[in-house]
Amino acid sequence: MDPVLLARIQFGMTIGFHFLFPPISIGLAWLLVVLEGMAWRTGDATWKSAAGFFGKVFALIFALGVATGITMEFQFGTNWASYSRFVGDIFGAPLAAEGVFAFFLESSFLGLYLFGRNRVPAWLHWVSILMVALGATLSAFWILVANSWQQTPAGYILDPVTGRPVLTSFTEAVFNPSTWPRFFHTITACLVCGAFMMTALSAELILRGKAVAVARRSLGVGIVAAAVFSLLVAFPFGDEHARQVALTNPEKFAALEGLYETREGGVGLILFAIPRTNPPRLEARIEIPYLTSLMVHGDPHSPIPALDSFPPDRVARGAELPLTFLSFHNMVALGMLFIGVSWLGLFFWWKGTLHQKTWLLQGLRYSWPLPLAACTLGWMAAEIGRQPWIVYGLLRTSEAASKSVTAGEVLASILMFGVIYALLGALWLFLLYRKVQHGPEEVA
Repeated sequence: MDPVLLARIQFGMTIGFHFLFPPISIGLAWLLVVLEGMAWRTGDATWKSAAGFFGKVFALIFALGVATGITMEFQFGTNWASYSRFVGDIFGAPLAAEGVFAFFLESSFLGLYLFGRNRVPAWLHWVSILMVALGATLSAFWILVANSWQQTPAGYILDPVTGRPVLTSFTEAVFNPSTWPRFFHTITACLVCGAFMMTALSAELILRGKAVAVARRSLGVGIVAAAVFSLLVAFPFGDEHARQVALTNPEKFAALEGLYETREGGVGLILFAIPRTNPPRLEARIEIPYLTSLMVHGDPHSPIPALDSFPPDRVARGAELPLTFLSFHNMVALGMLFIGVSWLGLFFWWKGTLHQKTWLLQGLRYSWPLPLAACTLGWMAAEIGRQPWIVYGLLRTSEAASKSVTAGEVLASILMFGVIYALLGALWLFLLYRKVQHGPEEVA
């Protein structure tokens, strides 16, 4: 057994489970700003009931996100000690900023929000959820800063003695070439997750006939947000992020797009293909000619480097190639589905008949896991496609794992975490089901 591969699997499992919760909590926090704002400004009991119900759902998701996030910090010191030593000088500042400026803000006002309902003025209660949403977004920003630096390192020099990066410009490190594209793409994806969760639970309540007047209000907020942000996450933010990857991480871009062999002239956009290995190739491909070149460079005939134009030791290989290609293209396919479904729902909402479209409500009630799947696929594409680098151009994944941790120890921890997370996941779904069963407060 390869201890590095097992360490990668363990980190993928733990962060994948954790990543189910922050996107929904960030998205729901901003939608709660809308619900609580309407409750404050109108004094309408229907808006208050909707805000109270989704505030409880938010609290449940936030709690699981915090609990599962702690595990990852320990992994940096156990399974990835070499990596932690290498990036320690760079990562210390953004991670400290995340704790001091973001998580502190978020957690402090969360208490006021959860326990201040009907105990503090309505305007202050609204301010508290606004601060929670800002804190959650700032937290995501600093985490993305750290991860973006791995993708496009900047603002450093290599220590001539240790060979490790030393921070020379905090500003350049924070605002490295991939920070803003990744931030806007990720935050809009979080808003899509929160919107589909609100829409799904609202549809469930309507189909069950529970607090229908309340659920119709939240359904409208959710479907409008889903339509707006499902479009923004793809255009312009997803498009801009893909262009940034093409310019700063060309090996990854070639793996994402399935560009395995150099071709003369412009490169087409692959809509569908079956990836194969040994040698890497695509079968049954369907593509739009020249479109990728046009989207990246504005010139349909502009060439784009393929994987065979890079040294073999600088590109992903083996099973990593089909995983990168499939995760990226399935993420895009889900994104297109979200646009279609949400804009169809928006049309019926505008007509005032969405709550009557049982067939669409049935689909929406089961839709909330799909944006989470898209987020996970996007993360997989970003991290697997960067291989063999854990810090692009500076540190290989094979060099980052702890030297003293054996394969057996990692495997044992994988099994342990697998059991714990299965129980936590089942508990979360059970508690969420109970909250939906209870539903919002009925409004006379």
